[in-house]
Amino acid sequence: MSVLPLVFTSGWASGINAYAVVLLLGLFGATGFSDEVPAALQRTDVLVVAGVLFLCEVVADKIPYVDTVWDAVHTVVRPVAGAVVAALLAGESGSLPELAAGAVGGSTALMSHLVKAGTRMAVNTSPEPFSNVALSTVEDLGVAGIITFALFHPLASAVIAAALLLLGLVTLVFLASRIRRYLRRRTLRREERRLAEAGPPWPLD
Repeated sequence: MSVLPLVFTSGWASGINAYAVVLLLGLFGATGFSDEVPAALQRTDVLVVAGVLFLCEVVADKIPYVDTVWDAVHTVVRPVAGAVVAALLAGESGSLPELAAGAVGGSTALMSHLVKAGTRMAVNTSPEPFSNVALSTVEDLGVAGIITFALFHPLASAVIAAALLLLGLVTLVFLASRIRRYLRRRTLRREERRLAEAGPPWPLD
């Protein structure tokens, strides 16, 4: 069976939490839970680094505005991670060219990352922090669930990931006004900070 469904699902999940994907796949392979995990993901150093970064993301992802900064930093990291994981899965399977798998995993990770980052901008227009915590927790559990499910039912998990990606894109369109409000507010705060640091435009007597 082609590894394409697993590649697509891992790409979607990497756009949400790349470190969780690497950590889960590596642990599943290292413990013998699955024999489809590439050896590169099972290395101890990879698992340790992924685990530490996953814990950092768990904290940063639940703090308003910090989560948006974290997402901005990971605009490159998550798609690259999705592409690398996809290429490794394809290399292990041999049923799909690694370059093609990397393109699918990376592009899917980029789209799901943009959905996540945009949704967080919209959520940050609300002053209370509970929405961030709840949304982040749902994302973490969703990634863990779908990656686990994908190892046993790759096609079904790919359908679910595709549906979630489509739903996220549609939701992003409806949240566009709130995202613009967030960006305007951030620009205004930056301008106010700049003016405060510059001082008054005339000398004081």
